Amino acid sequence: MTTLEVGTRARARGVHLTDDELIVELDDGRTIHVPLAWFPRLQYGTPEERAKWQLIGDGEGIHWPDLDEDIEVEHLLLGIPSQESRESFRRWLETRRRGRNKGES
Repeated sequence: MTTLEVGTRARARGVHLTDDELIVELDDGRTIHVPLAWFPRLQYGTPEERAKWQLIGDGEGIHWPDLDEDIEVEHLLLGIPSQESRESFRRWLETRRRGRNKGES
């Protein structure tokens, strides 16, 4: 029996976002393309919020502080989208809308 072993040695070294994709460059030369729809907070974020990312854990993950989003490279390699519940995302969207409405006053 064979098993698929995903090495956690691959680390992110660069991140790019398009209107439809999250693209992560790895330090081993691979590039991962995943649908932006896998990560609703990124999908709903502004271009400015999406552009403000940080590598965490020496590239084991990516953090977007303005969107409170964290993505593990290992999850991308395994094809695992966001595990956030619909209820949690709904609350996040509502809080975000309230914050924007206060700023417009």
